[in-house]
Amino acid sequence: MEFLNQNLELVYFVVFCVFIGIEIIANVPAILHTPLMSGANAISGVVTVGAVTMLMQLSSSDYLNLTLATIAVFLGVLNISGGFFVTGRMLSMFKTNQKPKS
Repeated sequence: MEFLNQNLELVYFVVFCVFIGIEIIANVPAILHTPLMSGANAISGVVTVGAVTMLMQLSSSDYLNLTLATIAVFLGVLNISGGFFVTGRMLSMFKTNQKPKS
């Protein structure tokens, strides 16, 4: 509770950013979802690289931070692979089924 009292402005900022993000994403047209997914994959890649970097610098006796960094790496990789899967499926909807002429 003391952390919240000391960092109340940061908490307000994070909550404000969440609401702004929800409003922005909710009003995005369907045609832009694929480029946004690609951008989200890039952000997840940066987060994953940062988590791996932190994981390599931690001591082997710091179990809490090792666990948190491992979870961050796992979730980042899961988000990246899921994003590429969804992006691939969405892009395949725009392919035509034309057979090449022989």
